[in-house]
Amino acid sequence: MTNRRWIAAAVATAGVVVGAALYIDELETGHTDGGLLDGARKGAVAAAPSAPAEDWCVGTRPAPPDADPDVTPLDRTVIRIDKLVAGAHSAVFTGLGVDEDKNAADVWRIPSEPFDTAACDAAEKGVKLRLHPADVDRKTLDALADRISEDMYRWDGTFQMREVGVDERGFVRVGVDDPKKAEPLVKKEFGPRYIKVEHVEQAHADVG
Repeated sequence: MTNRRWIAAAVATAGVVVGAALYIDELETGHTDGGLLDGARKGAVAAAPSAPAEDWCVGTRPAPPDADPDVTPLDRTVIRIDKLVAGAHSAVFTGLGVDEDKNAADVWRIPSEPFDTAACDAAEKGVKLRLHPADVDRKTLDALADRISEDMYRWDGTFQMREVGVDERGFVRVGVDDPKKAEPLVKKEFGPRYIKVEHVEQAHADVG
């Protein structure tokens, strides 16, 4: 099985959101999230196989002379791209995932030649960058996910909303107990675009 980390897909359960910034902080500071982020990655892997890439490049950027040996070229590439999409290219960025076995990063974005060039320039030597088309930016998806998750319990009695999160491929994933009941109501309330309603099991707290 491919060891893939979906780091930019924010996975929310009961209003708790885990996103790319937490992963980047973990790399740069050595701090961890106590396992919460790992759980989010595993859940996203099961639900989000990689789509075929529209385009790709292989990095040629040399490693910095003072590179931390515990941080891989792939990790440094992700850190650079995270900085790009937090700045001038935020309007076209949708999401990002990491495929460790292939030494590759998958990037979903609104097609943009300046961003594609900057992202490929950020890729370290040997790291493959796979670019996928999207039609929505991350800020729009985050705002939609926030609206949906503001009151997750408002639907109790009709259906149960269990998870809300942004999928890096360009939609908000809404996990419920009964998709047939939930989907028309959720899409009527929040619009039909960028929403995918799916069944998820009830989460159970570990007893130890």
